[in-house]
Amino acid sequence: MTILRRRSGVPVAIAIALMLTPAIAGCSIAENIVGGVVGEAQGQLDDIVSETLGGAGISTDGELPPGFPTEQVPVTGTIEGGGAGPDSSGWVVRTTLTGDEQFTTAQTALEDAGYVGTAVNSDADSGFGTFTLDTLTVVLTVATDADGVMTATYVVTPQV
Repeated sequence: MTILRRRSGVPVAIAIALMLTPAIAGCSIAENIVGGVVGEAQGQLDDIVSETLGGAGISTDGELPPGFPTEQVPVTGTIEGGGAGPDSSGWVVRTTLTGDEQFTTAQTALEDAGYVGTAVNSDADSGFGTFTLDTLTVVLTVATDADGVMTATYVVTPQV
């Protein structure tokens, strides 16, 4: 029995671009071509993820995910990216934090916006808490990795 498989040209294009990059690194036209191929591949990857997850969207470019309720959820730190469930069913945002006691800073921002915290626990390097508002729930986690980089993850879901 023969099985036919559809193959995308994107991986081949990326491989060719990566192999050619060292040979033509000094050429600005080549840099534009390579940048275009990589940008197109990222766009196609985002589309594939969205289709696979039933309309979910992702953001890896330092922007909040599509539809994120920015007016209701204060986010601290430098935004790295995130994801959005289909039909505004929920969002995840990851940020990089600097300084000490950053969980406390993020907690205070949520509480100042009217959220009520439950199951909150933190120390100087990490923290966890669930924060609720009449329309949204935010689960906030803050952790410091082995390199000392502190990140916050916000999981936001609508109240049902």
